[in-house]
Amino acid sequence: MGVFVLLPLLLPLTALPVARLAERHLHPRVATRLLSALAAVLALCSTVCLGLLVVVGTVQLPGHPLPDWADAWTEEEGPPTAPYEETAGKGAVVALLAVAVSWSTAARRHRRVRRRAADALAGVPGGELAVLTDEAAYAYALPAARPRSSGGWFARLSGRPSVGPHVPTEVSGGRIVVSTAMLACLDAGERAALVAHERAHLAGHHHRYLLAVRFAARANPLLMPLRSAVAYTTERWADEEAARVTGERRVVARAIGKAALVSRGTPTPTLAGFAAPGPVPRRVAALLEPEPSAVSWPSVFTAVGLAAWAAAAGTLGSALSSANATVTLFLVLRTAGPF
Repeated sequence: MGVFVLLPLLLPLTALPVARLAERHLHPRVATRLLSALAAVLALCSTVCLGLLVVVGTVQLPGHPLPDWADAWTEEEGPPTAPYEETAGKGAVVALLAVAVSWSTAARRHRRVRRRAADALAGVPGGELAVLTDEAAYAYALPAARPRSSGGWFARLSGRPSVGPHVPTEVSGGRIVVSTAMLACLDAGERAALVAHERAHLAGHHHRYLLAVRFAARANPLLMPLRSAVAYTTERWADEEAARVTGERRVVARAIGKAALVSRGTPTPTLAGFAAPGPVPRRVAALLEPEPSAVSWPSVFTAVGLAAWAAAAGTLGSALSSANATVTLFLVLRTAGPF
Protein backbone atom coordinates (compact mmCIF):
# COMPACT_ATOMS: atom_id res chain seq x y z
CA MET A 1 0.00 0.00 0.00
CA GLY A 2 2.71 2.47 0.98
CA VAL A 3 2.00 6.20 0.90
CA PHE A 4 -0.93 5.66 -1.48
CA VAL A 5 -3.09 4.58 1.45
CA LEU A 6 -2.93 8.20 2.65
CA LEU A 7 -4.04 9.65 -0.70
CA PRO A 8 -7.80 9.64 0.10
CA LEU A 9 -7.07 11.73 3.20
CA LEU A 10 -5.21 14.39 1.20
CA LEU A 11 -7.21 14.65 -2.05
CA PRO A 12 -10.03 16.64 -0.37
CA LEU A 13 -7.56 19.55 -0.34
CA THR A 14 -8.78 20.19 -3.88
CA ALA A 15 -12.33 20.81 -2.62
CA LEU A 16 -11.89 24.56 -2.15
CA PRO A 17 -10.90 25.56 -5.72
CA VAL A 18 -13.33 23.07 -7.25
CA ALA A 19 -16.21 24.35 -5.10
CA ARG A 20 -15.52 27.99 -5.94
CA LEU A 21 -15.30 27.38 -9.68
CA ALA A 22 -18.36 25.13 -9.79
CA GLU A 23 -20.69 27.43 -7.85
CA ARG A 24 -19.72 30.42 -9.99
CA HIS A 25 -19.65 28.93 -13.47
CA LEU A 26 -21.80 25.79 -13.58
CA HIS A 27 -25.58 25.69 -13.71
CA PRO A 28 -26.70 25.32 -10.06
CA ARG A 29 -28.41 21.99 -10.78
CA VAL A 30 -25.25 20.55 -12.33
CA ALA A 31 -23.04 22.05 -9.62
CA THR A 32 -25.20 20.59 -6.83
CA ARG A 33 -25.10 17.08 -8.23
CA LEU A 34 -21.40 17.21 -9.11
CA LEU A 35 -20.24 18.60 -5.75
CA SER A 36 -22.52 16.28 -3.75
CA ALA A 37 -21.22 13.22 -5.57
CA LEU A 38 -17.66 14.44 -5.17
CA ALA A 39 -18.13 14.97 -1.43
CA ALA A 40 -19.80 11.59 -0.89
CA VAL A 41 -17.11 9.61 -2.74
CA LEU A 42 -14.20 11.44 -1.13
CA ALA A 43 -15.75 11.08 2.34
CA LEU A 44 -16.30 7.35 1.81
CA CYS A 45 -12.74 6.84 0.60
CA SER A 46 -11.39 8.89 3.49
CA THR A 47 -13.31 6.78 6.01
CA VAL A 48 -12.13 3.54 4.36
CA CYS A 49 -8.57 4.86 4.57
CA LEU A 50 -8.93 5.45 8.30
CA GLY A 51 -10.29 1.94 8.75
CA LEU A 52 -7.32 0.45 6.89
CA LEU A 53 -4.87 2.46 8.95
CA VAL A 54 -6.56 1.20 12.12
CA VAL A 55 -6.08 -2.42 11.03
CA VAL A 56 -2.50 -1.91 9.83
CA GLY A 57 -1.39 0.20 12.78
CA THR A 58 -3.02 -1.60 15.68
CA VAL A 59 -1.90 -5.08 14.62
CA GLN A 60 1.49 -4.26 16.15
CA LEU A 61 0.05 -3.07 19.44
CA PRO A 62 -0.42 -5.34 22.49
CA GLY A 63 -3.96 -6.65 22.81
CA HIS A 64 -4.90 -6.14 19.18
CA PRO A 65 -8.17 -7.84 18.20
CA LEU A 66 -6.69 -9.88 15.33
CA PRO A 67 -5.88 -13.58 15.84
CA ASP A 68 -2.50 -14.82 17.07
CA TRP A 69 -1.33 -15.60 13.55
CA ALA A 70 -1.15 -11.86 12.90
CA ASP A 71 1.85 -11.67 15.26
CA ALA A 72 3.86 -13.72 12.81
CA TRP A 73 3.01 -11.26 10.09
CA THR A 74 4.24 -8.31 12.16
CA GLU A 75 7.52 -10.08 12.92
CA GLU A 76 8.28 -10.74 9.25
CA GLU A 77 10.76 -8.42 7.61
CA GLY A 78 9.50 -6.41 4.72
CA PRO A 79 8.43 -2.93 3.69
CA PRO A 80 5.84 -1.24 5.92
CA THR A 81 2.28 -1.31 4.63
CA ALA A 82 1.88 2.38 5.55
CA PRO A 83 4.24 5.21 6.56
CA TYR A 84 4.79 5.24 10.35
CA GLU A 85 2.12 2.59 10.55
CA GLU A 86 2.02 2.29 14.35
CA THR A 87 1.66 6.04 14.89
CA ALA A 88 -0.76 6.31 12.00
CA GLY A 89 -2.82 3.46 13.41
CA LYS A 90 -3.16 5.13 16.81
CA GLY A 91 -4.17 8.42 15.21
CA ALA A 92 -6.62 6.65 12.92
CA VAL A 93 -8.38 5.04 15.89
CA VAL A 94 -8.98 8.46 17.43
CA ALA A 95 -10.04 9.96 14.10
CA LEU A 96 -12.42 7.13 13.28
CA LEU A 97 -14.04 7.33 16.71
CA ALA A 98 -14.41 11.11 16.25
CA VAL A 99 -16.11 10.56 12.88
CA ALA A 100 -18.49 8.00 14.38
CA VAL A 101 -19.42 10.31 17.26
CA SER A 102 -19.85 13.27 14.90
CA TRP A 103 -22.11 11.30 12.56
CA SER A 104 -24.18 9.99 15.45
CA THR A 105 -24.59 13.48 16.91
CA ALA A 106 -25.57 14.95 13.54
CA ALA A 107 -28.08 12.18 12.87
CA ARG A 108 -29.73 12.58 16.28
CA ARG A 109 -29.94 16.34 15.89
CA HIS A 110 -31.40 16.04 12.41
CA ARG A 111 -34.09 13.61 13.57
CA ARG A 112 -34.87 15.76 16.60
CA VAL A 113 -35.30 18.92 14.52
CA ARG A 114 -37.39 17.11 11.92
CA ARG A 115 -39.61 15.71 14.66
CA ARG A 116 -40.07 19.13 16.27
CA ALA A 117 -40.86 20.70 12.90
CA ALA A 118 -43.46 18.02 12.24
CA ASP A 119 -44.96 18.45 15.74
CA ALA A 120 -45.29 22.18 15.13
CA LEU A 121 -47.67 21.37 12.27
CA ALA A 122 -50.08 19.49 14.54
CA GLY A 123 -53.51 21.02 14.12
CA VAL A 124 -52.54 22.93 10.98
CA PRO A 125 -54.93 22.22 8.07
CA GLY A 126 -53.59 19.65 5.64
CA GLY A 127 -52.17 20.63 2.30
CA GLU A 128 -48.85 21.40 0.74
CA LEU A 129 -48.56 24.84 2.35
CA ALA A 130 -48.62 25.13 6.15
CA VAL A 131 -48.96 28.64 7.56
CA LEU A 132 -47.90 29.07 11.18
CA THR A 133 -48.91 32.08 13.25
CA ASP A 134 -45.56 33.42 14.40
CA GLU A 135 -43.94 36.83 14.82
CA ALA A 136 -40.65 35.39 13.57
CA ALA A 137 -40.22 35.36 9.79
CA TYR A 138 -39.20 32.08 8.18
CA ALA A 139 -40.01 29.76 5.31
CA TYR A 140 -38.58 26.33 4.59
CA ALA A 141 -39.34 23.01 2.91
CA LEU A 142 -40.12 20.07 5.20
CA PRO A 143 -39.77 16.75 3.31
CA ALA A 144 -42.25 13.98 4.01
CA ALA A 145 -42.74 10.36 3.06
CA ARG A 146 -45.84 10.81 0.90
CA PRO A 147 -46.88 13.55 -1.55
CA ARG A 148 -49.50 16.02 -0.47
CA SER A 149 -51.95 18.13 -2.42
CA SER A 150 -51.59 21.91 -2.62
CA GLY A 151 -55.17 22.25 -1.27
CA GLY A 152 -55.77 25.70 -2.76
CA TRP A 153 -53.38 27.53 -0.41
CA PHE A 154 -51.24 28.77 -3.31
CA ALA A 155 -54.10 30.57 -5.03
CA ARG A 156 -55.30 32.11 -1.77
CA LEU A 157 -51.90 33.51 -0.76
CA SER A 158 -50.69 34.62 -4.17
CA GLY A 159 -53.96 36.33 -5.02
CA ARG A 160 -54.28 34.32 -8.22
CA PRO A 161 -57.31 32.26 -9.24
CA SER A 162 -55.27 29.13 -9.93
CA VAL A 163 -51.74 27.80 -9.76
CA GLY A 164 -51.36 28.14 -13.52
CA PRO A 165 -50.24 25.64 -16.13
CA HIS A 166 -46.57 25.79 -15.20
CA VAL A 167 -46.94 25.11 -11.48
CA PRO A 168 -47.39 21.44 -10.50
CA THR A 169 -50.22 20.74 -8.07
CA GLU A 170 -48.23 17.98 -6.36
CA VAL A 171 -44.64 17.45 -5.41
CA SER A 172 -42.80 14.31 -4.51
CA GLY A 173 -43.69 14.70 -0.84
CA GLY A 174 -43.40 17.25 1.93
CA ARG A 175 -44.85 20.54 3.09
CA ILE A 176 -43.92 24.17 2.71
CA VAL A 177 -43.78 25.79 6.14
CA VAL A 178 -44.11 29.58 6.25
CA SER A 179 -44.88 31.99 9.06
CA THR A 180 -47.43 34.79 8.98
CA ALA A 181 -44.64 37.28 9.62
CA MET A 182 -42.90 36.19 6.43
CA LEU A 183 -46.09 36.45 4.39
CA ALA A 184 -46.78 39.93 5.79
CA CYS A 185 -43.59 41.33 4.27
CA LEU A 186 -44.29 40.01 0.76
CA ASP A 187 -46.81 41.05 -1.87
CA ALA A 188 -48.85 38.60 -3.97
CA GLY A 189 -46.22 38.07 -6.66
CA GLU A 190 -43.46 37.59 -4.10
CA ARG A 191 -45.56 35.03 -2.21
CA ALA A 192 -45.95 33.11 -5.45
CA ALA A 193 -42.16 33.20 -5.85
CA LEU A 194 -41.71 31.92 -2.29
CA VAL A 195 -44.04 28.97 -2.86
CA ALA A 196 -42.41 28.11 -6.18
CA HIS A 197 -38.97 28.29 -4.56
CA GLU A 198 -39.83 25.95 -1.71
CA ARG A 199 -41.71 23.62 -4.05
CA ALA A 200 -38.51 23.34 -6.11
CA HIS A 201 -36.64 22.30 -2.96
CA LEU A 202 -39.13 19.50 -2.37
CA ALA A 203 -39.31 18.35 -5.99
CA GLY A 204 -35.52 18.33 -6.30
CA HIS A 205 -34.98 16.49 -2.99
CA HIS A 206 -32.46 19.14 -2.01
CA HIS A 207 -32.45 17.98 1.60
CA ARG A 208 -30.68 14.81 0.49
CA TYR A 209 -27.83 16.74 -1.08
CA LEU A 210 -27.52 18.96 1.99
CA LEU A 211 -27.50 15.97 4.31
CA ALA A 212 -24.93 14.11 2.20
CA VAL A 213 -22.41 16.96 2.12
CA ARG A 214 -22.96 17.66 5.82
CA PHE A 215 -22.04 14.10 6.75
CA ALA A 216 -19.15 14.19 4.27
CA ALA A 217 -17.71 17.29 5.91
CA ARG A 218 -17.93 15.59 9.29
CA ALA A 219 -16.00 12.62 7.90
CA ASN A 220 -13.21 14.88 6.62
CA PRO A 221 -13.10 18.60 7.57
CA LEU A 222 -11.25 19.34 4.32
CA LEU A 223 -14.60 18.83 2.56
CA MET A 224 -16.26 21.76 4.36
CA PRO A 225 -15.96 24.03 1.27
CA LEU A 226 -18.16 21.56 -0.60
CA ARG A 227 -20.78 21.74 2.15
CA SER A 228 -20.92 25.53 1.90
CA ALA A 229 -20.97 25.41 -1.89
CA VAL A 230 -23.85 22.93 -2.05
CA ALA A 231 -25.84 24.99 0.47
CA TYR A 232 -25.49 27.88 -1.98
CA THR A 233 -26.11 25.95 -5.21
CA THR A 234 -29.29 24.31 -3.91
CA GLU A 235 -30.68 27.76 -3.17
CA ARG A 236 -29.64 28.96 -6.61
CA TRP A 237 -31.25 25.88 -8.15
CA ALA A 238 -34.52 26.69 -6.40
CA ASP A 239 -34.18 30.37 -7.38
CA GLU A 240 -33.92 29.46 -11.05
CA GLU A 241 -36.88 27.09 -10.82
CA ALA A 242 -38.96 29.80 -9.14
CA ALA A 243 -37.98 32.27 -11.86
CA ARG A 244 -38.91 29.75 -14.55
CA VAL A 245 -42.29 28.98 -12.97
CA THR A 246 -43.31 32.58 -12.26
CA GLY A 247 -41.62 34.05 -15.33
CA GLU A 248 -40.44 37.00 -13.22
CA ARG A 249 -36.75 36.93 -12.35
CA ARG A 250 -36.86 40.40 -10.81
CA VAL A 251 -39.83 39.52 -8.61
CA VAL A 252 -38.00 36.46 -7.29
CA ALA A 253 -34.90 38.56 -6.64
CA ARG A 254 -36.96 41.18 -4.80
CA ALA A 255 -38.68 38.52 -2.70
CA ILE A 256 -35.34 36.98 -1.69
CA GLY A 257 -33.96 40.39 -0.73
CA LYS A 258 -37.00 41.23 1.39
CA ALA A 259 -37.04 37.86 3.09
CA ALA A 260 -33.32 38.06 3.89
CA LEU A 261 -33.85 41.27 5.83
CA VAL A 262 -36.38 39.69 8.21
CA SER A 263 -35.70 35.95 8.08
CA ARG A 264 -34.20 34.02 10.98
CA GLY A 265 -33.18 31.06 8.80
CA THR A 266 -34.20 27.41 9.09
CA PRO A 267 -34.28 25.03 12.09
CA THR A 268 -31.32 23.07 10.68
CA PRO A 269 -29.02 23.54 7.66
CA THR A 270 -30.37 20.34 6.11
CA LEU A 271 -33.83 21.92 5.70
CA ALA A 272 -33.71 24.22 2.67
CA GLY A 273 -35.09 27.70 3.30
CA PHE A 274 -36.14 30.73 1.26
CA ALA A 275 -33.56 33.30 2.34
CA ALA A 276 -30.79 31.16 3.81
CA PRO A 277 -28.17 29.89 3.67
CA GLY A 278 -25.83 31.37 1.11
CA PRO A 279 -24.68 34.84 0.10
CA VAL A 280 -27.98 36.59 -0.65
CA PRO A 281 -26.42 39.46 -2.67
CA ARG A 282 -24.88 36.94 -5.07
CA ARG A 283 -28.21 35.17 -5.49
CA VAL A 284 -30.01 38.44 -6.19
CA ALA A 285 -27.32 39.52 -8.65
CA ALA A 286 -27.57 36.17 -10.46
CA LEU A 287 -31.34 36.56 -10.83
CA LEU A 288 -30.89 40.00 -12.36
CA GLU A 289 -28.81 38.41 -15.10
CA PRO A 290 -30.01 36.09 -17.91
CA GLU A 291 -30.77 32.48 -17.08
CA PRO A 292 -27.57 30.40 -16.87
CA SER A 293 -26.83 27.81 -19.50
CA ALA A 294 -27.94 24.31 -18.60
CA VAL A 295 -24.98 22.60 -20.30
CA SER A 296 -24.60 19.25 -18.54
CA TRP A 297 -20.80 19.16 -18.62
CA PRO A 298 -18.35 22.03 -19.29
CA SER A 299 -15.68 21.95 -21.96
CA VAL A 300 -12.24 20.87 -20.79
CA PHE A 301 -10.77 23.96 -22.47
CA THR A 302 -12.30 26.28 -19.85
CA ALA A 303 -11.17 26.89 -16.27
CA VAL A 304 -14.32 25.39 -14.77
CA GLY A 305 -14.18 22.49 -17.22
CA LEU A 306 -10.60 21.74 -16.28
CA ALA A 307 -11.53 21.88 -12.59
CA ALA A 308 -14.51 19.58 -13.12
CA TRP A 309 -12.45 17.02 -15.03
CA ALA A 310 -9.68 17.28 -12.43
CA ALA A 311 -12.23 16.69 -9.68
CA ALA A 312 -13.55 13.65 -11.51
CA ALA A 313 -10.02 12.32 -12.02
CA GLY A 314 -9.12 12.96 -8.38
CA THR A 315 -12.28 11.24 -7.18
CA LEU A 316 -11.52 8.24 -9.38
CA GLY A 317 -7.93 8.20 -8.10
CA SER A 318 -9.13 8.31 -4.51
CA ALA A 319 -11.56 5.45 -5.11
CA LEU A 320 -8.91 3.36 -6.87
CA SER A 321 -6.40 4.05 -4.10
CA SER A 322 -8.88 2.94 -1.44
CA ALA A 323 -9.80 -0.16 -3.42
CA ASN A 324 -6.15 -1.03 -4.03
CA ALA A 325 -5.27 -0.61 -0.37
CA THR A 326 -8.25 -2.72 0.70
CA VAL A 327 -7.43 -5.54 -1.70
CA THR A 328 -3.75 -5.43 -0.76
CA LEU A 329 -4.48 -5.63 2.94
CA PHE A 330 -6.92 -8.48 2.36
CA LEU A 331 -4.31 -10.44 0.40
CA VAL A 332 -1.64 -9.79 3.05
CA LEU A 333 -3.91 -11.00 5.85
CA ARG A 334 -5.02 -13.98 3.80
CA THR A 335 -1.39 -14.95 3.16
CA ALA A 336 -0.42 -14.47 6.81
CA GLY A 337 -3.09 -16.83 8.12
CA PRO A 338 -6.53 -18.42 7.70
CA PHE A 339 -8.52 -15.31 6.87
